[in-house]
Amino acid sequence: MNPKFLPLISQLEIEEMIAVKQKLSGLSDSQQEQFLGIYLARRRDTLLILLCTLMGFVGFAGIQRFVTNRIGLGLLYFFTGGLLLIGTIVDLIKYKKIALKYNIKVLEETSSLIGTWQG
Repeated sequence: MNPKFLPLISQLEIEEMIAVKQKLSGLSDSQQEQFLGIYLARRRDTLLILLCTLMGFVGFAGIQRFVTNRIGLGLLYFFTGGLLLIGTIVDLIKYKKIALKYNIKVLEETSSLIGTWQG
């Protein structure tokens, strides 16, 4: 991995950083730059997920699910008050896992996209 890209991934969670480094290992510098540009624009920060989850306690339940492209769960949470706040409380506990799961999915999609462009 090119050392000039280290500041770009320094903000990531440790598991996410390891996964990104593995994906970058076989790419050229230009491919790494394209990959990071796409990935960093599409990923979701854990703080964003936390704030969206907290909004569930003031009447906007499910926003964290909409932000992570889980539209069905977002609608369910919205119309049931976060499943009577139980789902919102569970999401508050698991917000880092929700963000990591989404970001790993985006990582795989970006990797296949870069492979399609270059392949």
